[in-house]
Amino acid sequence: MVSLRLNPAWVLVMSCVLQQAAKAQSNDEVAAQLAQEGQQAMAQGRMADAQSSFEKLARLEPSVAEVHATLAAICFKQKKYEEALREVQTAQKLKPELPRLDSLMGLSLSELGRFKEALPKLEKGFKQSSDMVTRRMCGLQLLRAYTGLERDADAVETALALNRLYPDDPEVLYHTGRIYGNYAYITMEKLHDKAPGSIWMLQAQGEANESQKNYAAAIVAFNHVLEINPNRPGIHYRLGRVYLSRFRDEQKPEDRESAVREFKAELSVDPGNGNAAYEIANQEALAGNLDQAKVDYEQVVNRYPDFEEAMVGLAGVHLESGKPAEALPLLESATKLKPEDQVAWYRLAQAQRATGNRIAQEAAMAEFKRLRSASPSFPKMQSDRDEVTPQQLGETGEQ
Repeated sequence: MVSLRLNPAWVLVMSCVLQQAAKAQSNDEVAAQLAQEGQQAMAQGRMADAQSSFEKLARLEPSVAEVHATLAAICFKQKKYEEALREVQTAQKLKPELPRLDSLMGLSLSELGRFKEALPKLEKGFKQSSDMVTRRMCGLQLLRAYTGLERDADAVETALALNRLYPDDPEVLYHTGRIYGNYAYITMEKLHDKAPGSIWMLQAQGEANESQKNYAAAIVAFNHVLEINPNRPGIHYRLGRVYLSRFRDEQKPEDRESAVREFKAELSVDPGNGNAAYEIANQEALAGNLDQAKVDYEQVVNRYPDFEEAMVGLAGVHLESGKPAEALPLLESATKLKPEDQVAWYRLAQAQRATGNRIAQEAAMAEFKRLRSASPSFPKMQSDRDEVTPQQLGETGEQ
């Protein structure tokens, strides 16, 4: 079940309730004093005092719906959900058209674990409310309710909608991320139950082990896939990536050799796999075989003209070979395709310096430094999320 810490619920009704409450109150000085005290306590965050004042006001003015609505919001803020629910119900009986009460009722019911009752009100608040605070709170509670009811697909759909509405909200990102992870886990469990020995299950096991750096188990799983289907596209490439990752961690030369062997095997199965061709070119460059690396990179770039990493790799070979003029157009294109690529900007600065364009060199170096200062993790290393091995500074003689 998703655990939530929601923003104060009283903001759902405060803006519209207090003005209406002031109008609805009698001219009795006691009622006016209680209302003022309650509002001041709320503004100062003294919710217990606010509750006390509004409870007295409710006894004095029991037929004023706005007083009960405000009291409901105060109770919700203090996590007194049963009391909040009772006050919402009272307010609705007195004035059904009072805004946002359905949303507050849905939030209270959800906090009490009464998800089936909460759902219609939460769905209405999330889909129909024009107030972004209300939509956000109802959406987050919907994640909790759908998960509690094991309606995982609905939870994912709501998570996607929340991400569209609040793309930079840390709380939304946290809870939607958990929803996606949970759904992925459930789906993989279902795959395991329905087809435990299938190619798809073995491939999933290989990828999971790869992400956890359990390289030996990943290699076994991917090889098992190839035993079932030797010509399955993508598997030799995954194996090559596993060997490369293990080489970086353990520095065993045979792993680099195995990686290249697997990338070549992938091309024999799928000649159009540009990622495998790029990795072969990259390994040639790292080994200092610049002529072969140039040929291999050029084949990738010619076939896939927007392959940014390959362009940067080929430019690096040109720079190492003393041909900065040939590197320039590649790097200029690369920085347009992927403006956040630090290596591309650094190599562009090198090429501009070597060709005598000092102003352009300083501009490229300034952009490199700006990107680098914004990314403390530089230089970027390969992760399981990268489609290919990223270019690195220092790999072609850079200092």
